[in-house]
Amino acid sequence: MNKLQDIFSQMGFSSIDLPQICVVGAQSSGKSSVLESLVGKDFLPRGSGICTRRPLILQLNNTPGTAEWGEFTHKPGQKFEDFLDIMKEIEDDTAKIAGGNKGISDQPINLKVFSPHVLNLTLVDLPGLIKVPVGDQPPDIARQCEKLVTKFAEKESCIILAVTPANQDVATSDALQFAKKMDPKGKRTVGIITKIDLMDKGTDCSEVLMGKVHTRI
Repeated sequence: MNKLQDIFSQMGFSSIDLPQICVVGAQSSGKSSVLESLVGKDFLPRGSGICTRRPLILQLNNTPGTAEWGEFTHKPGQKFEDFLDIMKEIEDDTAKIAGGNKGISDQPINLKVFSPHVLNLTLVDLPGLIKVPVGDQPPDIARQCEKLVTKFAEKESCIILAVTPANQDVATSDALQFAKKMDPKGKRTVGIITKIDLMDKGTDCSEVLMGKVHTRI
């Protein structure tokens, strides 16, 4: 499947819809932490505002008995053994394509991670859903983000990981509202709760985690 992803990413997404897992959530909802927990390394850009400004197609390759490294399709054959160098390359290539401000681009970055500690999966990190522009962001940045995320999430072959922070009311979750539009019956949506450690004292998310709370968005 990863080899097919390589071929069709070069031909364009309209060629064929291959199964993917897309991580969807509001800005600063913890999407990056979810991906990094699956890899076991810190490698995604951090900071204020939009950090993910291009789709990152992340191919995880289980390689028993080997070291861990990453490789970008735009730099074939170059091994990135330091995951901080992977972070810098994502930032540099993002700035090259999407500019140095807070604009976004639908041109993806393809990153392969080889490790004995990962599962063979393809995941897509997408820009966070936002409501209003901040600072030097384009006036229509909210529409741009939703259009880009929709491009991936609307496909029937896409599994949506809807990320919601625990210190936010699940009934007002931007990720769940968006997932409901893309997948009304919830057949390909998986909810993820993040930032449980940041919940206010005395609050509890156990009922959400046990599936006892269902949204009717």
